[in-house]
Amino acid sequence: MGILIQGGTVVSSERSYKADVLIEGESILAVGEWLDPGGHTVVDADGLLVMPGGIDVHTHLDMPFGGTVSADDYTTGTIAAAVGGTTTVIDFALQAKGGTMREAFDVWMAKGVGKACVDWSLHMAVTDLGADEAAGLAEMEAMVAEGIASFKLFMAYPNVLMIDDGLMFKVMQKAAALKALCCIHAENGSAIDVVVAQMIAEGKTEPHYHALSRSTKAEAEATHRSIALAEMAGASVYIVHLSNEDALRELRHAQNRGLKALAETCTQYLVLSLEEQMPGKSWEEAKYVFTPPLREKWNQEALWGALEDGALSVVSTDHCPFRFADQKELGRGDFRKIPNGGPGIENRLQILWHFGVNSGRLTRERFVELSATAPARIFGMEKKGAIAEGMDADVLLWDPHADYTISAATQKMATDYSMFEGWKVKGNARHVFSRGEMVVKDGEWVGAVGRGRFVKRVANAGGFA
Repeated sequence: MGILIQGGTVVSSERSYKADVLIEGESILAVGEWLDPGGHTVVDADGLLVMPGGIDVHTHLDMPFGGTVSADDYTTGTIAAAVGGTTTVIDFALQAKGGTMREAFDVWMAKGVGKACVDWSLHMAVTDLGADEAAGLAEMEAMVAEGIASFKLFMAYPNVLMIDDGLMFKVMQKAAALKALCCIHAENGSAIDVVVAQMIAEGKTEPHYHALSRSTKAEAEATHRSIALAEMAGASVYIVHLSNEDALRELRHAQNRGLKALAETCTQYLVLSLEEQMPGKSWEEAKYVFTPPLREKWNQEALWGALEDGALSVVSTDHCPFRFADQKELGRGDFRKIPNGGPGIENRLQILWHFGVNSGRLTRERFVELSATAPARIFGMEKKGAIAEGMDADVLLWDPHADYTISAATQKMATDYSMFEGWKVKGNARHVFSRGEMVVKDGEWVGAVGRGRFVKRVANAGGFA
């Protein structure tokens, strides 16, 4: 006996059409009109949109940072994701300086196995190749064999995560040989650190100076440099959390030359701004300290345009949540010590739908492409991201007319604030299936803790190969 989702409108990245969806076990068995309900459990989808579950390719769950750990672990974070309509997340295993990739992989697998509530995968953040660089590079082969098809390279955070251009180039060369994707945190960390030191010396310690210290030019320069190095190495590059028009201009220039360059932006950069959220008036602005920082509002139109025309391929969250009361508080009096990050995994689809689709900036087909189909294609998840026969039954039943007020009081994320507190949005997840199991019913989590499965991804050079 299967599950028949009946009477809904299926939305793919290419078209919308009336169809039923039959789920058998963990997979989609059939998609078509007037499928026979005999012997199946029928789920009424009249008035709802039937879409692939969302895929958030940029999260930080249970992550050590700045003397504390991100507030959501793999249980609370993935439940919040599911309630928001996301059925797969890709997190980051952070290689410690002096440590190995294998050690990082084992640590992060232990964080997720038995705790994740929806399917999940990992990027590997490379910070060190060790004394024997050949052995370090060989570890990348082992990671690809484990299903890690992408490597994160930091151009920011000197002496912690940042690597120099020579090391980055070597990793890119190896990634090119493996058809792995290079994910780049693109900011000129060395120049930023100079500006930060100068601000602190001048007594500029409030939260909004975090944003002012990290110039759009520093992001644009690193975007340009990383793409240039990737071109030299023959690698595919994916710029994470692109936040502004200056960096976008560098990306477009590379794409116009036919280079293998992709990028994402995040929900916060589309709807929050320096002027509105961080004008420099209160400690409350520590809630919005993340990196890259909020930008001037005029950048938003360029980002929305890039989502519409395809220059930007994905919308993620960079979900890295910290509680305001006891974690952000660590940086009172010194913005350098404020844990970087914000909570957003639960609200990604609400924000993208309300401000994208409802406003006419995006079609609902483009919404599916940005939130599910492109993430699956770019990051080598062959059974995810589409409503089609043989695919994993990760199915989102979306109510485009649902009114919802975002609030920390009702959210599943383990933080004491929301970046979108009190915002009223139209459009929300009604029911969510993860590999054929209804895990969200009428907006509430009903699944089992730890049921999420690690997804081994295929190295496909970001879909270019």
